[in-house]
Amino acid sequence: MISRNKGIFSFEFLVPVFGFLFALGTVHLWYVTTITPAAEEFMARRRIIAARGAAGDSSEMRERSLAAIIKDLEPQFEIVFCFWGMIILGYKLVHVTRERRLFKHDFVRVQPGERIIPEDALDRYKELRSAIEREPRWRERLLPECILASLHRFHATSSVQDAANAVRERAELAGDELDSSLGLVRYIAWAIPAIGFIGTVRGIGDALNFAEQAIHGDISAVTTGLGLAFNSTFVGLSLCIVLMFFLHLVQGRQEAFIIETQTFCRDKLIDVMKVPSKEEMASLSA
Repeated sequence: MISRNKGIFSFEFLVPVFGFLFALGTVHLWYVTTITPAAEEFMARRRIIAARGAAGDSSEMRERSLAAIIKDLEPQFEIVFCFWGMIILGYKLVHVTRERRLFKHDFVRVQPGERIIPEDALDRYKELRSAIEREPRWRERLLPECILASLHRFHATSSVQDAANAVRERAELAGDELDSSLGLVRYIAWAIPAIGFIGTVRGIGDALNFAEQAIHGDISAVTTGLGLAFNSTFVGLSLCIVLMFFLHLVQGRQEAFIIETQTFCRDKLIDVMKVPSKEEMASLSA
């Protein structure tokens, strides 16, 4: 069901690459036009309030602006990575949705009361193979591949159990491919809090560099560094929770699709297969 073309022109390669570039460009534009100006305005207002030392403005001094929290480089890259992961998950969800649409199509075309015998399986296999070659949207899809594998195995072995095993083998292989295709998203989910920890280390390091100034009463640089440290971790962990939630949803959808494919093949194909007895074969020959 996953494209066998694993080169640089396959969707499996192009979607993550262009997804990252799109996420990077979009988030950077958002920061330039919205976040950075808002954060600078907020910090300037707080400096003015702090300089006045007005007790009545203490509530405004305690407020936290979203722009001020995510204004630094580490939170920006955390947002880029989260957006990147969401783009990949969106592509995977669309791909599974396209696969599930094929359940509405009758690939087997068995009349009520009709049974498929080994002698008929090869003709049905050739007919379905020709139909797939004429219909590009059916190519490299799991459901047609499972049906073709089952018909071919049934004709070769004259065993319904072997035909069922062929469906299960193809479905399990597709399930493994779907699971491995989410490896990049799992890396992104790990990288987001890792970037946050980098910001934490950098912020604490910046704060320690200005420890001498804090001793003399100027704690502004120290608080800025500690703000970077805590904000980076806060944003990273929050985005990781969101991304992992959607990863769980997409993975569950993929697993449900594999089960539905096996159920469809069992109900529409395996259950109508039959190996005739010798008496039935003799009557059919006569």
